[in-house]
Amino acid sequence: MKALTWQGKRDVRVEEVPDPRIEEPTDAIVKITSTAICGSDLHLYEVLGPYLKAGDVLGHEAMGIVEEVGSEVTGLKPGDRVVVPFNIACGSCWMCRRQLYAQCETTQVSGAGKGAALFGYTSLYGSVPGGQAEYLRVPQAHFGPITVPQTGADERYLYLSDILPTAWQAVTYADTPPGGTLAVFGLGPVGQFCARIGRHLGAGRVIGLDLVPERLELARRHGIEVLDVRELSDVPGALIDLVDGRGPDAVIDAVGMEAHGSPVGKLAHAVGLLPDRVAQVMTDRVGMDRLSVLHAAVKAVRRGGTVSVSGVYGGEADPMPLMEMFDRGVQLRMGQCHVRRWTDEILPLLADDDDPLGVEDLRTHRLPLARAPQAYEMFQKKEDGCVKVVLEP
Repeated sequence: MKALTWQGKRDVRVEEVPDPRIEEPTDAIVKITSTAICGSDLHLYEVLGPYLKAGDVLGHEAMGIVEEVGSEVTGLKPGDRVVVPFNIACGSCWMCRRQLYAQCETTQVSGAGKGAALFGYTSLYGSVPGGQAEYLRVPQAHFGPITVPQTGADERYLYLSDILPTAWQAVTYADTPPGGTLAVFGLGPVGQFCARIGRHLGAGRVIGLDLVPERLELARRHGIEVLDVRELSDVPGALIDLVDGRGPDAVIDAVGMEAHGSPVGKLAHAVGLLPDRVAQVMTDRVGMDRLSVLHAAVKAVRRGGTVSVSGVYGGEADPMPLMEMFDRGVQLRMGQCHVRRWTDEILPLLADDDDPLGVEDLRTHRLPLARAPQAYEMFQKKEDGCVKVVLEP
Protein backbone atom coordinates (compact mmCIF):
# COMPACT_ATOMS: atom_id res chain seq x y z
CA MET A 1 0.00 0.00 0.00
CA LYS A 2 0.97 3.66 -0.20
CA ALA A 3 1.65 5.48 3.06
CA LEU A 4 3.24 8.71 4.24
CA THR A 5 6.57 7.94 5.88
CA TRP A 6 8.95 10.02 7.99
CA GLN A 7 12.47 10.23 6.53
CA GLY A 8 14.07 13.09 8.49
CA LYS A 9 13.47 16.59 9.77
CA ARG A 10 11.00 18.31 7.39
CA ASP A 11 11.26 15.28 5.09
CA VAL A 12 8.16 13.12 4.69
CA ARG A 13 7.48 10.96 1.64
CA VAL A 14 4.72 8.77 0.22
CA GLU A 15 6.17 5.30 -0.28
CA GLU A 16 5.13 1.71 -0.85
CA VAL A 17 5.02 -0.20 2.47
CA PRO A 18 3.74 -3.69 3.36
CA ASP A 19 -0.02 -4.05 3.68
CA PRO A 20 -1.14 -4.36 7.31
CA ARG A 21 -2.56 -7.71 8.43
CA ILE A 22 -4.39 -9.15 11.41
CA GLU A 23 -1.72 -9.90 14.04
CA GLU A 24 -3.86 -10.31 17.17
CA PRO A 25 -7.43 -11.60 17.58
CA THR A 26 -8.50 -8.11 18.74
CA ASP A 27 -7.21 -6.41 15.56
CA ALA A 28 -9.16 -4.96 12.66
CA ILE A 29 -8.06 -3.73 9.24
CA VAL A 30 -9.63 -0.47 8.05
CA LYS A 31 -9.52 0.88 4.50
CA ILE A 32 -8.90 4.59 5.01
CA THR A 33 -11.22 7.03 3.23
CA SER A 34 -10.03 10.24 4.94
CA THR A 35 -7.09 11.08 7.16
CA ALA A 36 -6.10 14.48 8.49
CA ILE A 37 -2.86 16.25 9.35
CA CYS A 38 -2.87 17.30 13.00
CA GLY A 39 -1.01 20.23 14.52
CA SER A 40 0.87 17.74 16.69
CA ASP A 41 2.09 15.99 13.51
CA LEU A 42 4.13 19.13 12.96
CA HIS A 43 6.09 18.33 16.14
CA LEU A 44 7.24 15.17 14.35
CA TYR A 45 8.10 17.30 11.33
CA GLU A 46 10.29 19.51 13.55
CA VAL A 47 11.40 18.65 17.09
CA LEU A 48 10.58 14.99 17.83
CA GLY A 49 12.70 13.44 15.07
CA PRO A 50 15.04 11.72 17.58
CA TYR A 51 12.18 9.36 18.47
CA LEU A 52 11.39 8.38 14.86
CA LYS A 53 13.16 6.18 12.37
CA ALA A 54 13.16 6.40 8.60
CA GLY A 55 10.10 4.66 7.21
CA ASP A 56 7.78 5.20 10.17
CA VAL A 57 4.20 5.67 8.95
CA LEU A 58 2.64 8.87 10.28
CA GLY A 59 -0.89 10.00 11.06
CA HIS A 60 -3.37 9.59 13.91
CA GLU A 61 -6.60 11.12 12.58
CA ALA A 62 -8.28 8.58 10.33
CA MET A 63 -11.58 7.01 9.36
CA GLY A 64 -12.72 4.47 6.82
CA ILE A 65 -14.44 1.16 6.12
CA VAL A 66 -13.74 -2.04 8.06
CA GLU A 67 -12.21 -4.65 5.78
CA GLU A 68 -11.46 -7.48 8.22
CA VAL A 69 -11.77 -8.21 11.93
CA GLY A 70 -9.98 -10.59 14.28
CA SER A 71 -11.71 -13.51 15.96
CA GLU A 72 -12.23 -11.67 19.27
CA VAL A 73 -13.66 -8.47 17.81
CA THR A 74 -17.35 -8.16 18.53
CA GLY A 75 -19.67 -5.32 17.64
CA LEU A 76 -17.74 -4.57 14.46
CA LYS A 77 -17.99 -6.18 11.04
CA PRO A 78 -16.65 -5.71 7.52
CA GLY A 79 -18.44 -2.85 5.81
CA ASP A 80 -18.91 -0.76 8.94
CA ARG A 81 -17.90 2.88 8.64
CA VAL A 82 -15.70 3.83 11.57
CA VAL A 83 -13.60 6.62 13.03
CA VAL A 84 -10.40 5.48 14.75
CA PRO A 85 -9.42 7.28 18.00
CA PHE A 86 -5.79 8.34 18.07
CA ASN A 87 -5.05 6.60 21.36
CA ILE A 88 -5.25 2.82 21.61
CA ALA A 89 -7.16 1.55 24.64
CA CYS A 90 -8.51 -1.82 25.72
CA GLY A 91 -11.61 -0.50 27.51
CA SER A 92 -11.36 -2.90 30.46
CA CYS A 93 -8.15 -2.32 32.47
CA TRP A 94 -8.00 -0.37 35.78
CA MET A 95 -7.43 2.94 33.96
CA CYS A 96 -10.01 2.31 31.26
CA ARG A 97 -12.69 1.43 33.84
CA ARG A 98 -12.14 4.96 35.16
CA GLN A 99 -12.41 6.37 31.62
CA LEU A 100 -8.73 7.35 31.64
CA TYR A 101 -8.27 5.82 28.23
CA ALA A 102 -5.09 7.77 27.42
CA GLN A 103 -3.48 5.90 30.31
CA CYS A 104 -4.64 2.40 29.29
CA GLU A 105 -2.49 -0.14 31.16
CA THR A 106 -2.86 -2.76 28.42
CA THR A 107 -1.21 -0.59 25.74
CA GLN A 108 0.80 1.67 28.06
CA VAL A 109 4.36 2.22 26.76
CA SER A 110 5.91 1.63 30.17
CA GLY A 111 9.45 1.25 28.82
CA ALA A 112 9.38 4.89 27.76
CA GLY A 113 7.47 6.00 30.84
CA LYS A 114 4.49 7.03 28.73
CA GLY A 115 0.76 6.38 28.63
CA ALA A 116 -1.35 4.51 26.10
CA ALA A 117 0.08 3.75 22.67
CA LEU A 118 -0.80 6.19 19.89
CA PHE A 119 -1.07 5.74 16.15
CA GLY A 120 1.81 7.17 14.12
CA TYR A 121 3.54 8.92 17.00
CA THR A 122 7.17 7.97 17.73
CA SER A 123 8.84 5.27 19.79
CA LEU A 124 7.71 7.12 22.93
CA TYR A 125 4.18 5.94 22.16
CA GLY A 126 4.81 2.51 20.74
CA SER A 127 5.88 3.13 17.13
CA VAL A 128 2.44 1.99 15.93
CA PRO A 129 2.05 2.56 12.15
CA GLY A 130 -0.28 5.49 11.53
CA GLY A 131 -3.31 6.29 9.44
CA GLN A 132 -1.93 8.54 6.68
CA ALA A 133 -2.06 5.47 4.49
CA GLU A 134 -4.39 3.40 2.35
CA TYR A 135 -5.01 0.84 5.11
CA LEU A 136 -4.60 0.78 8.89
CA ARG A 137 -4.22 -2.05 11.35
CA VAL A 138 -6.28 -1.14 14.43
CA PRO A 139 -5.30 -2.92 17.68
CA GLN A 140 -7.91 -3.26 20.45
CA ALA A 141 -10.62 -2.99 17.80
CA HIS A 142 -13.16 -4.60 20.13
CA PHE A 143 -13.25 -1.23 21.94
CA GLY A 144 -11.59 1.59 20.02
CA PRO A 145 -13.30 2.24 16.65
CA ILE A 146 -16.41 4.43 16.69
CA THR A 147 -19.15 3.27 14.32
CA VAL A 148 -20.73 6.21 12.48
CA PRO A 149 -23.60 6.48 9.97
CA GLN A 150 -22.95 5.33 6.43
CA THR A 151 -24.12 8.65 5.00
CA GLY A 152 -22.75 12.16 5.31
CA ALA A 153 -19.42 13.73 4.40
CA ASP A 154 -16.34 12.27 6.08
CA GLU A 155 -15.59 15.68 7.60
CA ARG A 156 -18.83 15.37 9.57
CA TYR A 157 -17.23 12.55 11.63
CA LEU A 158 -13.47 12.49 10.94
CA TYR A 159 -12.58 14.90 13.75
CA LEU A 160 -13.92 12.44 16.35
CA SER A 161 -10.53 10.76 15.94
CA ASP A 162 -8.74 13.51 17.89
CA ILE A 163 -9.33 17.23 17.65
CA LEU A 164 -13.04 17.33 18.49
CA PRO A 165 -12.86 15.25 21.70
CA THR A 166 -9.55 16.97 22.53
CA ALA A 167 -11.34 20.32 22.38
CA TRP A 168 -14.34 18.96 24.31
CA GLN A 169 -12.04 17.72 27.08
CA ALA A 170 -10.18 21.05 27.17
CA VAL A 171 -13.44 22.97 27.59
CA THR A 172 -14.71 20.54 30.21
CA TYR A 173 -11.44 20.83 32.15
CA ALA A 174 -11.60 24.63 31.88
CA ASP A 175 -14.87 24.50 33.83
CA THR A 176 -16.08 27.95 32.81
CA PRO A 177 -19.03 28.90 35.03
CA PRO A 178 -22.36 29.36 33.20
CA GLY A 179 -22.36 32.79 31.61
CA GLY A 180 -18.66 33.25 32.41
CA THR A 181 -15.78 34.19 30.15
CA LEU A 182 -13.51 31.71 28.38
CA ALA A 183 -10.35 32.77 26.53
CA VAL A 184 -8.75 30.45 23.96
CA PHE A 185 -5.10 30.95 23.05
CA GLY A 186 -4.48 29.60 19.56
CA LEU A 187 -7.14 29.31 16.86
CA GLY A 188 -5.78 26.34 15.00
CA PRO A 189 -8.16 23.39 14.54
CA VAL A 190 -8.36 22.47 18.24
CA GLY A 191 -8.68 26.10 19.29
CA GLN A 192 -11.47 26.69 16.77
CA PHE A 193 -13.42 23.79 18.24
CA CYS A 194 -12.64 24.89 21.82
CA ALA A 195 -14.19 28.28 21.10
CA ARG A 196 -17.28 26.80 19.44
CA ILE A 197 -17.76 24.15 22.14
CA GLY A 198 -17.28 26.76 24.85
CA ARG A 199 -20.22 28.72 23.46
CA HIS A 200 -22.27 25.55 22.99
CA LEU A 201 -21.71 24.48 26.61
CA GLY A 202 -22.78 27.79 28.08
CA ALA A 203 -19.93 30.27 28.29
CA GLY A 204 -21.38 33.77 28.12
CA ARG A 205 -18.34 35.19 26.36
CA VAL A 206 -15.61 33.45 24.36
CA ILE A 207 -12.48 35.32 23.29
CA GLY A 208 -10.08 33.73 20.78
CA LEU A 209 -6.49 34.89 20.35
CA ASP A 210 -4.19 34.27 17.38
CA LEU A 211 -1.92 36.03 14.91
CA VAL A 212 -2.95 34.32 11.67
CA PRO A 213 -5.60 36.39 9.79
CA GLU A 214 -7.39 33.37 8.29
CA ARG A 215 -7.77 31.75 11.71
CA LEU A 216 -9.08 34.95 13.26
CA GLU A 217 -11.61 35.35 10.45
CA LEU A 218 -12.79 31.73 10.75
CA ALA A 219 -13.43 32.17 14.47
CA ARG A 220 -15.17 35.49 13.89
CA ARG A 221 -17.43 33.77 11.35
CA HIS A 222 -18.65 31.48 14.14
CA GLY A 223 -19.48 34.33 16.47
CA ILE A 224 -16.28 34.30 18.49
CA GLU A 225 -14.82 37.56 19.77
CA VAL A 226 -11.21 37.68 18.56
CA LEU A 227 -7.97 39.45 19.46
CA ASP A 228 -5.05 39.73 17.06
CA VAL A 229 -2.01 39.33 19.33
CA ARG A 230 0.15 41.15 16.78
CA GLU A 231 -1.64 44.31 17.84
CA LEU A 232 -1.04 43.81 21.58
CA SER A 233 2.12 44.63 23.52
CA ASP A 234 0.80 43.02 26.71
CA VAL A 235 -1.55 40.12 25.97
CA PRO A 236 -2.38 39.14 29.58
CA GLY A 237 -2.90 42.79 30.49
CA ALA A 238 -5.24 43.28 27.55
CA LEU A 239 -7.36 40.30 28.58
CA ILE A 240 -7.49 41.44 32.19
CA ASP A 241 -8.59 44.91 31.13
CA LEU A 242 -11.14 43.44 28.73
CA VAL A 243 -12.79 41.26 31.37
CA ASP A 244 -13.78 43.44 34.32
CA GLY A 245 -10.20 44.22 35.31
CA ARG A 246 -9.78 40.72 36.71
CA GLY A 247 -9.43 38.46 33.66
CA PRO A 248 -11.30 35.49 32.17
CA ASP A 249 -12.76 32.78 34.40
CA ALA A 250 -10.93 30.16 32.36
CA VAL A 251 -8.21 30.08 29.72
CA ILE A 252 -7.35 27.29 27.28
CA ASP A 253 -3.83 26.92 25.88
CA ALA A 254 -4.46 25.29 22.50
CA VAL A 255 -0.97 26.09 21.18
CA GLY A 256 1.64 23.99 22.97
CA MET A 257 5.36 23.54 22.67
CA GLU A 258 6.11 25.48 19.50
CA ALA A 259 4.59 28.83 20.43
CA HIS A 260 5.92 31.98 18.83
CA GLY A 261 7.86 34.50 20.88
CA SER A 262 9.81 32.37 23.38
CA PRO A 263 13.49 32.32 22.36
CA VAL A 264 14.63 29.99 25.15
CA GLY A 265 12.36 27.29 23.73
CA LYS A 266 14.35 27.25 20.51
CA LEU A 267 16.69 24.87 22.35
CA ALA A 268 14.17 22.14 21.54
CA HIS A 269 14.66 22.75 17.83
CA ALA A 270 18.44 22.73 18.23
CA VAL A 271 18.28 19.44 20.14
CA GLY A 272 16.47 17.92 17.17
CA LEU A 273 19.61 18.38 15.09
CA LEU A 274 21.82 16.30 17.43
CA PRO A 275 22.44 12.54 17.04
CA ASP A 276 19.37 10.63 18.19
CA ARG A 277 20.82 9.10 21.36
CA VAL A 278 22.18 12.41 22.56
CA ALA A 279 19.01 14.25 21.62
CA GLN A 280 16.83 11.71 23.46
CA VAL A 281 18.83 12.11 26.67
CA MET A 282 18.72 15.91 26.45
CA THR A 283 15.00 15.95 25.71
CA ASP A 284 14.25 13.54 28.56
CA ARG A 285 16.35 15.43 31.13
CA VAL A 286 16.70 19.07 30.14
CA GLY A 287 14.19 19.55 27.30
CA MET A 288 12.43 22.89 27.32
CA ASP A 289 9.36 24.13 25.49
CA ARG A 290 8.41 27.52 24.12
CA LEU A 291 6.26 28.63 27.03
CA SER A 292 5.14 32.12 26.03
CA VAL A 293 1.50 31.08 25.56
CA LEU A 294 1.28 28.98 28.72
CA HIS A 295 2.81 31.78 30.79
CA ALA A 296 0.43 34.30 29.22
CA ALA A 297 -2.52 32.02 30.03
CA VAL A 298 -1.45 31.74 33.66
CA LYS A 299 -1.03 35.50 33.97
CA ALA A 300 -4.30 36.35 32.19
CA VAL A 301 -6.73 34.07 34.04
CA ARG A 302 -8.52 35.62 36.99
CA ARG A 303 -7.62 34.72 40.56
CA GLY A 304 -9.10 31.33 41.39
CA GLY A 305 -9.57 30.60 37.69
CA THR A 306 -8.57 27.57 35.65
CA VAL A 307 -6.01 27.11 32.88
CA SER A 308 -6.73 24.09 30.69
CA VAL A 309 -3.90 22.84 28.47
CA SER A 310 -4.68 20.92 25.29
CA GLY A 311 -1.56 21.96 23.34
CA VAL A 312 1.17 19.31 23.41
CA TYR A 313 4.24 19.97 25.57
CA GLY A 314 7.36 17.82 25.73
CA GLY A 315 9.81 19.57 28.07
CA GLU A 316 11.23 18.11 31.27
CA ALA A 317 12.76 21.34 32.62
CA ASP A 318 10.13 23.95 31.88
CA PRO A 319 10.19 26.94 34.27
CA MET A 320 6.79 27.94 35.63
CA PRO A 321 5.78 30.96 37.78
CA LEU A 322 4.70 28.80 40.71
CA MET A 323 4.76 31.58 43.31
CA GLU A 324 2.31 33.59 41.24
CA MET A 325 0.17 30.56 40.47
CA PHE A 326 0.02 29.63 44.15
CA ASP A 327 -0.72 33.17 45.30
CA ARG A 328 -3.47 33.64 42.72
CA GLY A 329 -5.00 30.20 43.28
CA VAL A 330 -4.72 29.21 39.63
CA GLN A 331 -5.84 25.68 38.81
CA LEU A 332 -4.02 23.87 36.00
CA ARG A 333 -5.56 20.90 34.17
CA MET A 334 -4.06 19.07 31.23
CA GLY A 335 -3.41 15.75 29.59
CA GLN A 336 -3.75 13.57 26.54
CA CYS A 337 -7.37 13.32 25.49
CA HIS A 338 -9.40 10.30 26.68
CA VAL A 339 -11.18 10.13 23.32
CA ARG A 340 -13.83 7.49 24.03
CA ARG A 341 -14.80 9.28 27.26
CA TRP A 342 -16.38 12.08 25.24
CA THR A 343 -17.52 10.59 21.93
CA ASP A 344 -20.98 9.48 23.11
CA GLU A 345 -21.72 13.10 24.10
CA ILE A 346 -20.40 14.52 20.84
CA LEU A 347 -21.83 12.05 18.30
CA PRO A 348 -25.48 13.23 18.51
CA LEU A 349 -24.33 16.78 17.69
CA LEU A 350 -22.66 15.50 14.52
CA ALA A 351 -25.90 13.87 13.38
CA ASP A 352 -27.74 17.18 13.76
CA ASP A 353 -28.42 18.72 10.35
CA ASP A 354 -27.79 22.17 11.83
CA ASP A 355 -24.13 21.19 12.49
CA PRO A 356 -23.97 23.11 15.81
CA LEU A 357 -20.19 22.71 16.13
CA GLY A 358 -19.49 23.70 12.53
CA VAL A 359 -17.53 20.55 11.74
CA GLU A 360 -18.10 21.03 8.02
CA ASP A 361 -16.59 24.50 8.23
CA LEU A 362 -13.03 23.75 9.32
CA ARG A 363 -11.21 21.98 6.50
CA THR A 364 -9.52 24.39 4.14
CA HIS A 365 -7.73 21.83 1.93
CA ARG A 366 -8.60 18.33 0.74
CA LEU A 367 -5.73 16.73 -1.16
CA PRO A 368 -4.73 13.29 -2.40
CA LEU A 369 -2.34 11.35 -0.18
CA ALA A 370 0.30 11.70 -2.89
CA ARG A 371 0.50 15.42 -2.08
CA ALA A 372 0.95 14.93 1.65
CA PRO A 373 4.59 16.21 1.67
CA GLN A 374 3.48 19.51 0.13
CA ALA A 375 0.54 19.64 2.54
CA TYR A 376 2.85 19.27 5.56
CA GLU A 377 5.02 22.12 4.34
CA MET A 378 2.01 24.33 3.63
CA PHE A 379 0.47 23.61 7.05
CA GLN A 380 3.76 24.17 8.86
CA LYS A 381 4.33 27.51 7.12
CA LYS A 382 0.64 28.53 7.43
CA GLU A 383 0.51 29.23 3.70
CA ASP A 384 -2.49 29.53 1.36
CA GLY A 385 -4.89 30.16 4.24
CA CYS A 386 -4.30 26.64 5.53
CA VAL A 387 -6.17 25.80 8.74
CA LYS A 388 -6.92 22.09 8.33
CA VAL A 389 -5.80 19.56 5.70
CA VAL A 390 -7.67 16.32 4.96
CA LEU A 391 -5.91 13.73 2.83
CA GLU A 392 -7.66 11.20 0.63
CA PRO A 393 -5.74 7.93 0.05
